[in-house]
Amino acid sequence: MLPPPRPAPEPRPLGTDAPATCEIPQFAPVRVRGGRYGLQRLVRHRGRALTAGLAVTAAALLATGPRAATDPHRPERARGHPAIEPARRPGAGTAVEAVTAAVRIADAATVRLLRPGDRVDVIAAQDPATGGSAEVVARGARVTRLPEPLDGAVEGGALVVLSVPRATATRLVGASATARLAVTLC
Repeated sequence: MLPPPRPAPEPRPLGTDAPATCEIPQFAPVRVRGGRYGLQRLVRHRGRALTAGLAVTAAALLATGPRAATDPHRPERARGHPAIEPARRPGAGTAVEAVTAAVRIADAATVRLLRPGDRVDVIAAQDPATGGSAEVVARGARVTRLPEPLDGAVEGGALVVLSVPRATATRLVGASATARLAVTLC
């Protein structure tokens, strides 16, 4: 047999169907061991922490490797390749002695594109009406300075100071007396 049906529960007012609260038993506070000594320990061993931080930084820099010459974040980097030997003392074996030579480049706008440290080829262009041609006078010359033009300077072009071997400096001066000089960036 079936049990008799139960009567429907009476509707309760809204919000009264939450369970009754229960009391939380009393317990001792939780204490973390060594808490107040942690700061003192950190101060005492700060040299180790600094050493570890520097080691991690050095490893990260080595892992990234050198940046490419075309990196836009390093515009101050010198462009070009070293085509001449570094300056050495005279008589130090077969090394080439580098000297500085000031030359006037015909196109001043081209000179404004240069920066100290750039490598350039210097080209002497003879007048084509007289049967002249263009020839490379200096290869891989390093730009050392770009002097500011003097006020009221009438001459065309711009001055560039280059670091070149002594024999190349002689050719540069000779070519500047008879031809117009131009530069190309290496």
